Amino acid sequence: MARAETKIKDGAAPFLEDGEEVLGAFVGRPRGWTQSNASAGGGALAGLVGGTIGGKKQEKNMAAAEESGFELPNPMALAITERRLLALKISSPIGLGLGGDVKELTSSAPLSDVDSIEVKRLAAGKTVTVTVRGVPFVLEVGAGGNAKGVAEAFESAKGAAAA
Repeated sequence: MARAETKIKDGAAPFLEDGEEVLGAFVGRPRGWTQSNASAGGGALAGLVGGTIGGKKQEKNMAAAEESGFELPNPMALAITERRLLALKISSPIGLGLGGDVKELTSSAPLSDVDSIEVKRLAAGKTVTVTVRGVPFVLEVGAGGNAKGVAEAFESAKGAAAA
């Protein structure tokens, strides 16, 4: 298990209900964040255009999450328990296990309100489409993030709840 995931699991403990356990977690950001913050390596105009496009993607995904009743902090960790999907506000992750401390529970949704969690590869990372109450929003996750583990834990927990 990645150090960041262990840190999230430990940091989420005060926000869990009795008997609840974090099954999987990752650090993520609303889709578009990386593009909006990318350096202007292609020149000032390229940086401005890319930043604007990325910013619009990020706003769109944050608005979609809000519409579903699931608020996305930035930076954030997404965690899954056997009962709920959690959005946790974290300190800025620096790398090598530094930063990324859980600060607060920003939002939660019972698994019965979560329709799907789908993971796709994206260059060096992944995109995760989360659909809550029929409204999809997209997160971007670094290469080391356990997005697949969260999706698998969701499917397993949702299946166990239905049984």
